[in-house]
Amino acid sequence: MHIGVDVGGTNTDAALLDGNKVLSSIKSPTTDDVGLGVVGAIGQVMQQSGCKVSDISSVMIGTTQFTNAFVEGKKLVPVATFRAALPATRDVMPMVEFPPHLKKPIGDLSYLVSGGYEFDGRHIAPLDELAVAKGARDMKARGVNSVAVSSVFAPINDQMEKRMAEIILNEAPDAELTLSSEIGRVGLIERENATIMNASLAALSRTVVNAFRSALAELDITCPFYISQNDGTLMTAEFAEKYPVLTFASGPTNSMRGAAFLSGIEDGIVVDIGGTTSDVGVLKGGFPRESAISVDIGSVRTNFRMPDVLAIGLGGGSIVRGNSDNVRVGPDSVALNLTNKALVFGGDTLTSTDIAVAAGYADIGDKSLVSHLDPALVEAAVDCIHALIEDAVDRVKSSKGNVPVVLVGGGSVLLNRPIKGASEAIKPELSGVANAIGAGLAQVGGEVDRVYSYGDLGRDGALDHARKEATDRAVNAGASADTVSIVSIEEVPLTYLPAGAVRVKVKAIGDLGPQEHAA
Repeated sequence: MHIGVDVGGTNTDAALLDGNKVLSSIKSPTTDDVGLGVVGAIGQVMQQSGCKVSDISSVMIGTTQFTNAFVEGKKLVPVATFRAALPATRDVMPMVEFPPHLKKPIGDLSYLVSGGYEFDGRHIAPLDELAVAKGARDMKARGVNSVAVSSVFAPINDQMEKRMAEIILNEAPDAELTLSSEIGRVGLIERENATIMNASLAALSRTVVNAFRSALAELDITCPFYISQNDGTLMTAEFAEKYPVLTFASGPTNSMRGAAFLSGIEDGIVVDIGGTTSDVGVLKGGFPRESAISVDIGSVRTNFRMPDVLAIGLGGGSIVRGNSDNVRVGPDSVALNLTNKALVFGGDTLTSTDIAVAAGYADIGDKSLVSHLDPALVEAAVDCIHALIEDAVDRVKSSKGNVPVVLVGGGSVLLNRPIKGASEAIKPELSGVANAIGAGLAQVGGEVDRVYSYGDLGRDGALDHARKEATDRAVNAGASADTVSIVSIEEVPLTYLPAGAVRVKVKAIGDLGPQEHAA
C-alpha cells in the first residue's frame, strides 16, 4: 500500500491506495507548520482504513511550498552566480529580469569569467580557472553559501560547469551548488534564471523536506517517501532537497494525473476547480501536455519543463456581483474565509458556492440562507460560471472538435450542465482529492534536452545517447532500471545552425525501485 499527499495553500489532501485501488481519502486544513498538516491527513486516512504502519511501502508528497515562497519572495537565501561565457554575454548580466522584491533577498552577486561552448561543443574560450577561484574566495568572504553555476550551451557539454564546481568547492567546501545543466534546457538566460531560483530555495528545501521526514517519523512510518515533480513523475526526497524548483506547478499536475486515473480518460482536458482559481490543462497519454514556450514564475522567465496550464479566477469562493442583467463572478475570492463569508454559512458575501446551492447543484451549509436570491440572478450567475469554463476549455484546445472534459477539485460542484466544446463532461467519484490520488500513482521520470550534431554522431548515435541519458536520469531519481521505458522523443532541426544540428528531447519513465524500510 502507498499514500499520496498533496500539500496545498488551503488544504492538505491524502489518499491511501492499494495498487490502483483507493481505500480511503481525506481533506484537512494546511497548517503553518507543514509537517502538522501532513501528520493529520495521513493519520486520518490510516485510521479510516484500519491500515497498519507496516503495510505502507511508500509515501508520495506533492507541495506548493517552494512555488509560493519564490513568487512571494519569502524564505529565500542570497545567491552567488558564476557564469562561464566571456567574451560573450557581457552586456546581459545575471538576474536582469528579476523584479525588486526578488532581487532584495537573493542579491545580485555575480562573477562572469571566460569560457562556455558553441552549440557543437567547441570552446568559446578556455575556462578562466583563476577567476573562478578568486570569485569563490570573494563569495565566501561575503558570507554567501548558495551558488548558481551556468555556462553557454551547458546542456550540450557540462564539463566546464563541473570544473567550476570543483574549483568553488575547493575554495568554499560548505557551498551548496546548483548547475544549470542539471536544471534547464537550451537557452542561457532562462536556464540561468531557473538555476538561481533553485539556489535561492536551498535552505527552504531542507526545512520542508525535513518537516516531511519528521511528520512520517512521528507516525512511525519508516518507508521511503518521494516528492512530486511538475511533469507528473516522482523524485526521491534527497533529489527534491537538491532540486526544489522541479516541484513548481506539481499541484495542477497531480490533479491532472489523478483525473486521468479516476475517469479513465488519457487524452482530453482537465478542469481543476479550487477555492480561488481553476486550472485548465490538456492530457496527452495520461500526462499533462508540456508548455512549448518559456514560462514565467514570479515574473521571471524559465525554460525547465512545466505543464501547459491555464489558470482563471473562478473557484468555490469567487465573489458574485451585479444583478441578473449584468452579473460578474470573480476573479476575486473569499478564499480561506469561505466558511465565514459565504451566505450559506451565515456570512454576508454572495459567492459562487451560494449560487451552486441555490441552483440545487450542491448541498453545502444551510440552503435556507440563499432561498431569498432572485432566481434570475442565480440563472445568470450559473450561465456566467459555465461561460468562464467553456472559454478556458476552448483556449487550451489544440485542435477543432469536441473532446472529453474531466472536472475535479472541490469546486467542481459549480458545474452541472453540458459544456460547450466537450464531447462529455465527467465528474468522477473522489474528484475532490484527485491531486492526492495523482501523487500516489506517480511514476519516476528522467528527461534530456540537448542539441546534437547529426553530421558528427549520426541520427541513430545521437538518439541512442539521448535515450541512455534520459534512462540514467530516471534511475538516479529512484526508478527501477528494468521498468524504465522511453515515452516520448522529439526532434527539432535547427536550420539556422550548421553541421546538421538538431534539438532532441527524450523522456523516460519507470516504476519506483525496490523500497526498504529504514532501520
